[in-house]
Amino acid sequence: MNIENAQKAVDEWINNHGVRYFNELTNMAQLTEEVGEVARIIARRYGEQSEKESDKNKDLGEELADVLFVVLCLANQTGVDLQTAFDKKLELKAKRDHDRHQNNKKLK
Repeated sequence: MNIENAQKAVDEWINNHGVRYFNELTNMAQLTEEVGEVARIIARRYGEQSEKESDKNKDLGEELADVLFVVLCLANQTGVDLQTAFDKKLELKAKRDHDRHQNNKKLK
């Protein structure tokens, strides 16, 4: 599924299962909450913090999907074509960062 189709799928879900989109500020708060859940898993599973027993069954993929869902909601409700924006950003990063990363001794 490409990003354009993902945006459409989220919009269909909102229309079929939700009442409406939460307002942009509520979705921004939700995004922050979801990113925090991802950070908690990463910090405990891959970082130096010990993982609590209650966190061991948390699914990182599911939490990342929650982040993506809210990002797609925000794009839909603010009129952003995320596919076009992402393609443009990827092209920019490829041009701007190719040599920079290739020559970064820290990455070798």
